[in-house]
Amino acid sequence: MKKIVILGGGESGVGAAILAKTKGHPVFLSDNGTLKAAYRKKLATNNIPYEENNHDQKRIFSADLIVKSPGIPDNAPLIKALTESGIPVISEIEFAGKHTNAVIIGITGSNGKTTTASLTYHLLKTAGLDVGLGGNIGRSFAEMVAVDPHEYYVLELSSFQLDGIEYFQPDVAVLLNITPDHLDRYDYKMENYIASKFRIIRNQEAEDIFIYNEEDKNIADFLKEKELLPDLIKVKMTSTDDTKITIDGSYHFDLSETSLKGLHSRFNAECAIHAALSQGVSGQDIQRGLETFKNEPHRLEVVASVDGVTYINDSKATNVDSVYYALLAVEAPIVLIIGGVDKGNDYGAIIPLVKEKVKGIVCLGVDNEKLKATFSTVVNKIAEADSMKAAIEKSRSMAQSGDQILLSPACASFDLFKNYVDRGEQFTEIVRS
Repeated sequence: MKKIVILGGGESGVGAAILAKTKGHPVFLSDNGTLKAAYRKKLATNNIPYEENNHDQKRIFSADLIVKSPGIPDNAPLIKALTESGIPVISEIEFAGKHTNAVIIGITGSNGKTTTASLTYHLLKTAGLDVGLGGNIGRSFAEMVAVDPHEYYVLELSSFQLDGIEYFQPDVAVLLNITPDHLDRYDYKMENYIASKFRIIRNQEAEDIFIYNEEDKNIADFLKEKELLPDLIKVKMTSTDDTKITIDGSYHFDLSETSLKGLHSRFNAECAIHAALSQGVSGQDIQRGLETFKNEPHRLEVVASVDGVTYINDSKATNVDSVYYALLAVEAPIVLIIGGVDKGNDYGAIIPLVKEKVKGIVCLGVDNEKLKATFSTVVNKIAEADSMKAAIEKSRSMAQSGDQILLSPACASFDLFKNYVDRGEQFTEIVRS
């Protein structure tokens, strides 16, 4: 049996370690940081040796195969050294894919992955199919394959997870959009990021299905003069009716009684519907699933209405494109809470919507100079805050009954918060208190 070393002790790495153990491989997990207590417990329960706050070079380089967590970049010195030594380095997604014959629906894109994956899973589940949801959301794919196998898997796949695949082949691949994000991981070259996203279809064959946004320029430009093997399903983002979806002239769906609001949600829903139909789910079950679906927290989540002011938590909006669709979906007038760790954002795309819908902006971050310079000539009211409590107080002072306060940061959260979840939870807790 191959000797396997897992690099990274988060959800992905621990799941890969458990799968390797169940398949009889000698396995060792190494993490240069500190493991969470829950992951230590899982490793101990499964009798998997591990180390933390260290990388034992001798033990790592004795491996026949390395399974790398997605958070570790390919250009990390250790990964480069392993590759140069000839030891294969793959992702957890690749490793898990080798150990299941289940139907796999893989969903990627810069924005909307979680909603589309969660909805696709819910539609299949509503129809009674044996389906698991994982990847970049919830449980790791590898752990499900090891201890909770299913006939179908819906996987949310980040570009980081796709970077480490060689033979992984989803039966259905969904590519929602490609907008600038994580460029620091890709040498600040958009073409590298685009190529990473397209790895989702690199191994697809004629019997597979590729669902994609035909109006996304980056997708369209990449596909020019390329011959694709899978069956292609093209979905348009634009629509004259946000609540009605008709497919092939014979399937009609109504979103008016669902939690899926706005143009971007309609598009995500149509992609999920196509994926469900491809697996034989009936139109009736799909409509029932649409009406019973509840979106994940921190994604245009209506938290409460206080004194006539509605508070909306869109903390997951960590790039400009996400904020664009949030502004489209939310009715004016808006007080926008924006800011955090800027990832080289170009805010030009949202300025017209800000002019049209936003009456005030609160910049929530350690460094707000770029935001102030961009929006001070666009809105009359602009303020700064260095805590969520202060941001809510200042936004409330700008709002009146009938207004909507929207937390949609366009930035990473790490200057003031642990992550986008912490940011959204603080917003929700303070509003509800």
